[in-house]
Amino acid sequence: MIEVVLILTLPLVGAAVLALIGERDYAPEVNVAASLCTFVAAAALTARVISSGPMLVLDRLFFVDPFNVFLVALTAFVGFTTSLFSRPYMRIERAHGRLSTGRLRLYHSMYQLFNFTMLLALLTNNMGILWVALEGATLATVLLVSLYRTPASLEAAWKYFILCGVGIAQALFGTILLYFAAEKVLGAGGGALLWTELNSVKGDLEPTVLSLAFVFLLVGYGTKVGLVPLHNWLPDAHAEGPTPVSAVLSGLLLNVALYAVVRCKVLVEASAQTSFAKELMMGFGLLSVVVAAFLLSRQKDIKRLFAYSSIEHMGIITFAFGMGGPVANFAGMLHMTVHSLTKSAIFFAVGHATQKAGTQLIDGIRGLITLSPMIGWALALGALAILGMPPFGVFASEFLILTTAIRDQPWATPFLLIALGIAFAAVFSKVQPMVFGETNAQRLPERTALIPVFVHLGLVLMLGLWIPPYLAEWYRQAARLIG
Repeated sequence: MIEVVLILTLPLVGAAVLALIGERDYAPEVNVAASLCTFVAAAALTARVISSGPMLVLDRLFFVDPFNVFLVALTAFVGFTTSLFSRPYMRIERAHGRLSTGRLRLYHSMYQLFNFTMLLALLTNNMGILWVALEGATLATVLLVSLYRTPASLEAAWKYFILCGVGIAQALFGTILLYFAAEKVLGAGGGALLWTELNSVKGDLEPTVLSLAFVFLLVGYGTKVGLVPLHNWLPDAHAEGPTPVSAVLSGLLLNVALYAVVRCKVLVEASAQTSFAKELMMGFGLLSVVVAAFLLSRQKDIKRLFAYSSIEHMGIITFAFGMGGPVANFAGMLHMTVHSLTKSAIFFAVGHATQKAGTQLIDGIRGLITLSPMIGWALALGALAILGMPPFGVFASEFLILTTAIRDQPWATPFLLIALGIAFAAVFSKVQPMVFGETNAQRLPERTALIPVFVHLGLVLMLGLWIPPYLAEWYRQAARLIG
């Protein structure tokens, strides 16, 4: 129990402390310390769940099983490494006059509050609190996206707020319908929204009401996942916010929103005894992969390019969870892991590259391998990893998803293969001159924080070559839990 309390308390306390001292010179170190302590608590919770199994905490208010504890550990780890990256990055932004000390205070406090809302969404047992936590994550990230206060960043923040606000309202209506279906079986009261209670009686829930609830929940939470056609906010938010915010948005928030969808899918499948939820998820996932692949070739901004790549990969993961079954679920969770690690590493490299070049335009970034070999190799390797080149872990997860699709959904396989090929050509053709082209740009005096980049890419490489047995068993247990 103490681990759950610490995981939720530490970022909340960190946010309060950083709201008071956020403009001091040592504020980035406090941010790192709070994130590190949260990660240690998440690691301890993971060890307990692996050894003791699922557990209910604080009178069933929080629930931990192999599925959500895996995401808790991933969220805490990427949150910690992103805080390490943001130390030099945000100091350079302040030195260049893009941020004032007051906005740094806002950044550090909202960063910790954002981590708190994501961890609360993952750990809560109450579907209503899950909705509240994701709404809180929306509000925190709106402030982070608009941090630079430029016309473009304010427009992106408003677009994000309005689109995700409309989406989260749909999710609220879906949650109300879920309660309506549960009340007839579990009775009135807060227990009717507890996921463990819903899961225990899922076969007795009214299938028509639950199916309708899933439509609203998928549209609502799918907006935050970035599924097409609900994706319009995502490229703007990634392009206009600070790069550390792009890393946690792409690597963490999208996973948490998809987690909410998968939890709801488990209930609908057992109640309706149909493939309704499965087909909806596969349809939205496949549409996202195809549309994002074609839009990649039109991008001129490097952060928008990898934002569309995030839409593509979240579509692949949604498609995998839509197919269901032990192999597809295993592959979906593996892809969640490697995508989070790889995409955050790419944004770390992109952040330093754009600072050196002074622009986010792809045509304005050239010769990184000459200007800064470490940044050049980081971006090149990250791009190859996210494009699914062996032996990186993205290749392993995509191979599992494709082979499962060939067996279970052969009609979808050509669409997936064509989209992945187009995405590969689009991204590789844009990254190659950025890394190996000629440049006259000047070096920055500050040292870059590339340790998180290569730690992430090292883990992704390891997961492509060898998945530790305990981690594989962890994924298998979670795959069985979600159907």
